[in-house]
Amino acid sequence: MLGYAAMNRTLRERDPPRRCNRDMRKATWESEGLDRAAELAERNLRDLRAILEWNRDHGIRFYRCSSTLIPWNSAFDIEELPNYERIRSLARDCGAFVRANGVRLTFHPDHWCKLASESADTVARSVETVAHHGRWLDLMGLPRSPRYAINVHIGAHYGDKAATAERFCDVVADLPPRARARLTVENDDTDSLWSVPELVESVADRVGIPVTFDYHHHAFADRGLTYREAFELARPTWGDVRPIAHYSEPARLHGDADARPQAHAHHVARVPPWLRRAADVMVESGGKERSLFRLRS
Repeated sequence: MLGYAAMNRTLRERDPPRRCNRDMRKATWESEGLDRAAELAERNLRDLRAILEWNRDHGIRFYRCSSTLIPWNSAFDIEELPNYERIRSLARDCGAFVRANGVRLTFHPDHWCKLASESADTVARSVETVAHHGRWLDLMGLPRSPRYAINVHIGAHYGDKAATAERFCDVVADLPPRARARLTVENDDTDSLWSVPELVESVADRVGIPVTFDYHHHAFADRGLTYREAFELARPTWGDVRPIAHYSEPARLHGDADARPQAHAHHVARVPPWLRRAADVMVESGGKERSLFRLRS
């Protein structure tokens, strides 16, 4: 399957727009609190159902949901929302649709989610972040499996990779089951950070976390492996679950000479057939669902 992340541009441009990433600034949270969070969460879940249905109707069964599905969830327990029963009903409906239609629904918390940080406060916030993503998937009634992944990066080495890997594995081992059973870890786009072989050896082999292979990122930390060799190294970490891979192309190759080498192009020209056969591929591009249509044509 091919998938796309977060925003559906076609539905976002309609009147009214359909989107599941409504959020609020800190000042709004402080002034309007739970009532505003409850309103936005309900609208996000209602529109998530519409996006999933639109995807199904257009032959798309792999979707990465926005991490602002329940805004400011780290500041409250979801049961505290005044419309919690409505939230639960909408979430269950989304989950039933996912199961009935063979959809793969995943999340990718933001870069500031650092489970291996040297800061206890950062680790605590990061643990709560992946835990509340797990709550949402539980609320939808979806299995605790990396099929419904919560994907993270280690994202730093803090001057000592061995110690960083140790901290990451210790934190992962203590995560609540709703997060631990769905967690996956992705290779980075910087040579000094985490490559596929390092993640397999230091994380997957130790705590059983699947490694998400990012094709574009691999170019920056290949450790002498071809793209296919790196994917084949990550593949067994998924056990009997079909792997997830990320695919993007450099913006520089599509005419943007000033873009950073890591920057993604708005569309991609081609996903390698071997990767499509072996994995569910998340196409990371600014064109979102329109990139999938271009690939088909």
